[in-house]
Amino acid sequence: MVGVAGPDYRGRAAAGIAALQRWYRPRTGLWAGTGWWNSASALTTVIGYTQLTGDGSHAGVIATTFTAAQRQHAGFVNTYYDDNAWWALAWIAAFDLTREGRYLEAAKGIFARNAAAWDSSCGGGLRWHAKSTYKNAITNELFFTLAALLHQRSPEGGYLSWAQRGWEWFGSRGFIGPDGLVNDGITLACQNNGATTWTYNQGVILRGLAALFEITGDRGYLAKGEAIAAAAIRGLAPGGILAEPCESGAVCNEDQAQFKGIFVRYLYDFWRHSRQPGYRGFILANANSVWHHARNTASGPPHPSPPRPNSAYTGPARSTGPPPPARHLPWTPLSPPPPSPRKTRPPPRVCCVGLTGSARLYGLPRVGITLPATATM
Repeated sequence: MVGVAGPDYRGRAAAGIAALQRWYRPRTGLWAGTGWWNSASALTTVIGYTQLTGDGSHAGVIATTFTAAQRQHAGFVNTYYDDNAWWALAWIAAFDLTREGRYLEAAKGIFARNAAAWDSSCGGGLRWHAKSTYKNAITNELFFTLAALLHQRSPEGGYLSWAQRGWEWFGSRGFIGPDGLVNDGITLACQNNGATTWTYNQGVILRGLAALFEITGDRGYLAKGEAIAAAAIRGLAPGGILAEPCESGAVCNEDQAQFKGIFVRYLYDFWRHSRQPGYRGFILANANSVWHHARNTASGPPHPSPPRPNSAYTGPARSTGPPPPARHLPWTPLSPPPPSPRKTRPPPRVCCVGLTGSARLYGLPRVGITLPATATM
């Protein structure tokens, strides 16, 4: 009997990275056609690809971005605390790959900036933005996850107490709704706002809980993560394939188009500890769905749609004044991105079918990317 060859995941990953790198601009250290935090996600994608495959052909972007991108925001810090944390996670990944201390120091500096923003409203936590009163899930998930990862690399820094404090506050504040999914945030009255259950809000938390388990050995962290993962697979993946809530309206903005890949990246990290057998099949099914249904012939971005506000928040209108200005520019679909730096965000994009990325490699504009053959599952 002749065996049937399995999917060439390494080849698919290489194709995805090659497409992603068409948008990289060494002069700015950023990826054209997308926003500031999205470039941090793209950098993490390149680092993950390099680490998992051993292919160092794109690794030069790490040092280039570290130097060039700081011309836009020194120290990789702006007034959006979630943006800051995405960059810190990227630099932790860079440190893990290269062992260069400057990257870890950058992550520590970013964390210090965010930790200074912890306040007493609703008993703790961070606001989404320095001028906002809104405490959203992603900012606070990133905060305790970043603290836990920093503790693992720098145990003397007091990061573990922040990680535990952040998780205890988050877990007790009602971000997790009755269906077991993490909603977008809490109200000014410190209650779950019932807003959208974005896939990435179910993912980042898994990385933080996995890190706390690694540190403490307390399987209660894994049990909580398993409950959230099960709720996400049950509630956000009809037919076993992830679907972002915004896809029901046919349009997702440029931030939301990355969310599913972020979820799968951290589900993979969580699986390495939990070893729940269903996660493997789920990840591979979604990876295959990307490859078969979410590419275009030009390996370019999908068509844009009318601009939306910058935040992923879609719950009740905030009553504390206008949010910070949205960051958008007109953008031409399927044309080479201009070489000039993007200091504002382009208009949103039509969300793709299936995932925008998978496993630890994500953030690609409608190009599938999957676990390489060297990753053990």
